Amino acid sequence: QVQLVESGGGLVQPGGSLRLSCACSDSIFRFYTMAWYRQVPGKQRELVAALTSGGTTMYADSVKGRFTISRDNAKNTLYLQMNSLKPQDTAVYSCNTDFARFSWGQGTQVTVSS
Repeated sequence: QVQLVESGGGLVQPGGSLRLSCACSDSIFRFYTMAWYRQVPGKQRELVAALTSGGTTMYADSVKGRFTISRDNAKNTLYLQMNSLKPQDTAVYSCNTDFARFSWGQGTQVTVSS
């Protein structure tokens, strides 16, 4: 069973930056479109950014120009560079394929607050 482990979250002030990582236990990672999602209590999980195996990216309008998704297939790792963070970015961030084919990891909490 493929496992996903997210890390890199934390508490940051508005305008700050964080870099999230998602380590995948299986090299099959490289063949999938991978995505970052976020969820706040009481709301549905939303897709924030996606990256195909060929390098095409997609971003939600709310993060476009501020977040950058990337991947290192040699390390089976997905990244999310988050800049100019806003309080509304506060959420638990998780990674998965574009159709959530793998089991969800525990996610990593991002809190943007002064």
